[in-house]
Amino acid sequence: MSDRLCQKMHMRIFINVLCCTLCFGLLNLPARAGDALLTKDDLVQVQPGIWAAMGLKLPEANPGLPIVGANNTQNGAKLLRVVSGQNTINGFRGVLYDNRDRGHSLLEPELYPSLTHIKYSSDLVANKLDFGLAGQIFFPAVVFGNSSTAMKGGPAPRSLPRLAMTNAPWDSISSALYANNHIYVYPEHRDHDAEDRFPANWPYMIISQGSSGSDRLFLNAIAMTLAALPQDTFEFLREQRLVAPTVQMILRRNLKTVSTRADYLSGLAHPSAFDGRLIRVGRMVEMASKLRPEDIPPLVQLRVIEGDFAEAAGLANLNERLIDTPSAIGRLWRDFAWERELVVSAEDTSAPNDQPLTFEWRLLNGDPQRVTIKPQGIDRRIARIRIAWHDPWTAPIPQSKKPAERRYSRVDIGVFASNGVHDSAPAMISIDFPEHQVRQYEIGPYGEKRLHSIDYNASGRDAYFDPLLFWSAGWTDTARYHKNGTLTGWDRQHSDDVSVDFVPAEPESQTPRYEIDRSNAPVPILRYTGE
Repeated sequence: MSDRLCQKMHMRIFINVLCCTLCFGLLNLPARAGDALLTKDDLVQVQPGIWAAMGLKLPEANPGLPIVGANNTQNGAKLLRVVSGQNTINGFRGVLYDNRDRGHSLLEPELYPSLTHIKYSSDLVANKLDFGLAGQIFFPAVVFGNSSTAMKGGPAPRSLPRLAMTNAPWDSISSALYANNHIYVYPEHRDHDAEDRFPANWPYMIISQGSSGSDRLFLNAIAMTLAALPQDTFEFLREQRLVAPTVQMILRRNLKTVSTRADYLSGLAHPSAFDGRLIRVGRMVEMASKLRPEDIPPLVQLRVIEGDFAEAAGLANLNERLIDTPSAIGRLWRDFAWERELVVSAEDTSAPNDQPLTFEWRLLNGDPQRVTIKPQGIDRRIARIRIAWHDPWTAPIPQSKKPAERRYSRVDIGVFASNGVHDSAPAMISIDFPEHQVRQYEIGPYGEKRLHSIDYNASGRDAYFDPLLFWSAGWTDTARYHKNGTLTGWDRQHSDDVSVDFVPAEPESQTPRYEIDRSNAPVPILRYTGE
């Protein structure tokens, strides 16, 4: 069994144990307001490096504090004041706010006086448990928060969301947060500007378009949405651990670009990063205030049951299986094939209110001429998906102040469960292509599409790629085929000379022919070690 598979099995066990632990801790959760000080003594370790804050003491509630501050002029504030006067909404009972950038981009306390803010003791701050990506500490409450930070230095700078997507076990931790009523906002910081650099799209967090401070609009939207939920709806969502996916659904359903169900089931509602100018907070508050327990859609859970993305593929024999979590599946295209296949099941999805479900499988990003999705069965719980190779492409940026395009190299497929009232938040299937490679495909002797050549020399062309996932090599390979159509090897032309060498596709021994040299960071270089 591979180390990564063992790690994922351990993480699934951890998630199950954590869910039970947090639910037990919530049984007698009182209404509170103010600040909650978290110390080391409040933490119970549930896995190496991960704790549950079971000893956290919440301050006594002050019924005289308003839900919305007197000087709060944020969009949606007037409507929230109106619905709060009906005495049926939950307000901020059982909700915590977690700022993880030490006040750099803070949801100001006076905006929502009855909202409890988490404060970290000095020993936790010294160990940076209050900073950056959330997930080392799980709280016995509904939590929303933010960290307006990024990795700006080092050989592989990136936003916090891309850090989570490219570093195990943060994919599983992010999934566990989502399944335990925790939702965080992080800026995309240069990962979603002229180019979408995320290797996957997922619903586990909200990614704001922009850098520091771009998350604040979303914090206000989340705060008002949570506060506007009716008390019985909030309790149902908390018990069923559906707070985070429901917030995601409400946000995406009420963007300015989304007016119809067809819009919601398209890429308009599900970008990698969200432009804060598109939020319609008033509509989010209205939808939340009318949401009934019996109408809540489920958390879609996916599982790959067949597929030809391998644990070792391409010249470097690297893993193509980037993410395998219940609501997000990510694959990296390293193989030489023109077309790949996945069979994915949503059979593990269950309705929280015993309503019958039907499923929608929709292409959100990619070429519809190169992606085929064939749902199976009456309720469409399984789909066979075929994806052909995609060269990078550009598309207009919605609602941009001036005409602008963004470059993409990733296919996204959304899976939605409908209970007849609402469509769920999406679960995502993403296939990321090595956009720094220049590939040419041709028609083979039997009419099949097959690889003709690959230019690997990204460094020579100054083409960007993620050094944690891909590499550059100083040559171009032209495929050589046997007359029966099988690949026999490569005619390899190096960038520094005109000579062409033949390199067999299969080594005669088990000795690896290639190794990745990371000594010249930030660009990893593939070296040929064969005879």
